[in-house]
Amino acid sequence: MTTTTEVDLDVATYCLRLGDDALVLAQRLCEWAARSPQLEEDVALLNLALDLLGQARSLLTLAGVREGRGRDEDALAFLRDEPDVVNLQLVELENGDFGRTMARQLLVAAYAVPLWQALCASTDADLAAIAGKAVKEVAYHLDHARSWVVRLGDGTEESHRRVQAGFDEVWPYGFELFEVDPLLERLIARGVAADPAALQQVWRATVEEVLAEATLVVPETGWRPTGGRSGAHTEAFGYLLAELQHLHRSHPGVSW
Repeated sequence: MTTTTEVDLDVATYCLRLGDDALVLAQRLCEWAARSPQLEEDVALLNLALDLLGQARSLLTLAGVREGRGRDEDALAFLRDEPDVVNLQLVELENGDFGRTMARQLLVAAYAVPLWQALCASTDADLAAIAGKAVKEVAYHLDHARSWVVRLGDGTEESHRRVQAGFDEVWPYGFELFEVDPLLERLIARGVAADPAALQQVWRATVEEVLAEATLVVPETGWRPTGGRSGAHTEAFGYLLAELQHLHRSHPGVSW
């Protein structure tokens, strides 16, 4: 019989956090199906969502194994209630218009690239293996977001206005990317988790470079919404979760 250690439980929670981020953002991107500005972008956004869904499956599966409670990826994705889901609030924000979605994508992808690069060297072999695949995917996610932000920001007056408004709206939620709590401190000390403080400079430099190229300005705000990691969510999240979980909860135990 395998004994679950405190380290295992910490790793499980860390994987839940990252897995929930990927799962929720995938759900948001899927909402653009048949609604994006062009047909090719429908395909592109759904491919991004599939990448994220694959990451979520791997992370939630690992979380279930490490916590030792018999929960698989489906149970963790579909059978937790809102306070038990621990994604960043940034990824659950409503899509808004296409400019706002691309603003959110840039903030997330500019963080995901150095995050997964760092996790490739994690002392947890299973997490490092997941990172080895994810790092290749998020590099494309960043290129995709970068190209659209530049295209919109340096495009027409209207596209510039919209994407700038998008950044103004989502920017405060980016601060949560760099929060550190005792659990994260323990995993950083063990070499398991990536240190957000070490990623922030890279993230900021990437985002500022793209904004400058797009003739956009870095928003200024003192408001720093927080709480996603402890299960506090925005008003819109309940609707997203209900849609995400509806089929599984309506037909418990069904096999296809």
